[in-house]
Amino acid sequence: MIGVIHCTRTAAKDRWNTKDTILNPQSAISPSQVLQLMDELTALIARACNEIAAISPATVVQRLKPDQSPVTAADEASEATILRGLARILPNVPIVSEESITARMPADLAGSFVVVDPLDGTREFLAGRDEFTVNLAIVTHGVPIAGIVAAPKRERVWRGVPGHGAERLRLQAQGVSEGQRIRTRPWPRTQPVVAVSRSHMDAATDAFVNALGQVSRVAGGSAIKFCQVAEGSADVYPRLATTCEWDVAAGQALVSAAGGIVTTPQGTPLRYGRASENFRVPGFVAWGDPAKVRAGR
Repeated sequence: MIGVIHCTRTAAKDRWNTKDTILNPQSAISPSQVLQLMDELTALIARACNEIAAISPATVVQRLKPDQSPVTAADEASEATILRGLARILPNVPIVSEESITARMPADLAGSFVVVDPLDGTREFLAGRDEFTVNLAIVTHGVPIAGIVAAPKRERVWRGVPGHGAERLRLQAQGVSEGQRIRTRPWPRTQPVVAVSRSHMDAATDAFVNALGQVSRVAGGSAIKFCQVAEGSADVYPRLATTCEWDVAAGQALVSAAGGIVTTPQGTPLRYGRASENFRVPGFVAWGDPAKVRAGR
């Protein structure tokens, strides 16, 4: 079982702390304010990971949602834990969460809101693989300003605030290890590594990868592919098929915090809070080296 993070004072945590400010939930959340919340939000995500770990994928009952994607009691238990915690940590801040968005549409997303995927990679969870994650992002004025991605079976959590860096931690029974700073890497001269989706590969993405030349493909599930780009074990993660904001927002914040960039396939910025589009993202590319984008690939 993954333990809840204990908020003991360490050098790693000092990197995330700033002087106290009053967070007004009615106004936009700034990066300096969210820095103060990172430990508490990380502990909340760890509790959600515990909820998932308590449910066996071999015996859990799954059902199909209208879009034919699976959902289980693990998704729902994780979401319930996160929503309860956010009601305490960020009262009155709107929440866009995958499993409840159809039942509870936030009224106003013009300022700040939270984006949650309580179990990203349900297919991987059901298959017994370790590539599912719990994702949380804070978005202000349409841009992710903080992201947390946790992989329960890998006992890892990645978190970042653009402009303030990113780090990887190990989830342990007694809490969390000291964070290790992570950064993206420059585009390699030979054999760049491309992270691709195991479950959602499509012809357009395949063509995009082929156009990059001689590369190494690494297939995987969930937002872990963003984490690979952020920590420099992969160089690019393209997905040109449609996905949802809760699949992308936390990963974008993490990659950006680690020195990379996430754009549309055309190289333009992604925007979040698009309720009129059913929170759909038509495609994206996560680059570890922004110079590769500026050079036109």
